[in-house]
Amino acid sequence: MTTPRPVLAAALAALAACATPRTAAPPAPPGAEGVAQPAAPAPEPKIALALGGGAARGFAHVGVIRVLEQERIPIDLVVGTSVGSLIGAIYAGDRDSFELEWTAFQLERDDLFDFGIMNALMGMGYAKGEKLEAFVRSKVKQESIEQLPVPYAAVATDLNWGTRVVLDRGPIARAVRASSAIPGVFEPVVHQGKMLVDGGLVDNVPIDVARAKGADLVIAVDISENVGNTSIKNVLDVMLQATNILWSEGTARARRDADVLVSPAVGDIGTLDFSQKKRAMQAGMDAARKAVPQIRAAIEAWKARHAVAGQGRG
Repeated sequence: MTTPRPVLAAALAALAACATPRTAAPPAPPGAEGVAQPAAPAPEPKIALALGGGAARGFAHVGVIRVLEQERIPIDLVVGTSVGSLIGAIYAGDRDSFELEWTAFQLERDDLFDFGIMNALMGMGYAKGEKLEAFVRSKVKQESIEQLPVPYAAVATDLNWGTRVVLDRGPIARAVRASSAIPGVFEPVVHQGKMLVDGGLVDNVPIDVARAKGADLVIAVDISENVGNTSIKNVLDVMLQATNILWSEGTARARRDADVLVSPAVGDIGTLDFSQKKRAMQAGMDAARKAVPQIRAAIEAWKARHAVAGQGRG
């Protein structure tokens, strides 16, 4: 019996279909149906703390740092000038505001200033600065800036050429000594092939340094002194007043560039008046608490901008 041709063609087509391999989608893992993929974590800004110069008024920095730590506002970078470099180095080495506060309460002027008659007559300053350098070595466990848990930089001035010098490597104690070497009060510091003095002469609140080192947001702390002074009685007073005027001029220009400016009410505290440390710390705390809403708003605004930018790229 002969099979009809239409039936034979249909049978052959069915066999060909069975022989053709099929590619099936891999089965979904159990429980994965309908589960949304986790969103990428929201970006966080790199926050820098720019601590200004002001000698004894620097105790206010301690109060500011304490509040930022209490409020869990991260500090990803510390840049300091003069006393700001000192307070910043101690904090960058330990991230402990309680220990920083305890150290500040114990600190006296004689721990930092090694005044000497012979040094004033024969040297280039009333104090050498060796005590200051030794104090930093005793309070910061790390030896070099590169070893600090928090990225850090100190700002000094090249006395020969009048340029800003950013110290972000090498010995911590020597960097702080150079950044804090008030002209005429401390001897200049020879470091990294340069003769360095107080960074406040060229950059008393180093906001632009923080930005150059990658900061997205800069919290600047200005502790400059009131310029008016009718109690100038000796050569040391003259030098300190001249320095204050320079600090003030530089600070006025720089403070406009901060994302958040914290200004503790310490302008009437003398440059070498260590008797007001408790008041200065409290002023720092008060000013920082007042600035917290502005800091949080700046952080949220930054995150919102970058979330929108991320969506645009997607």
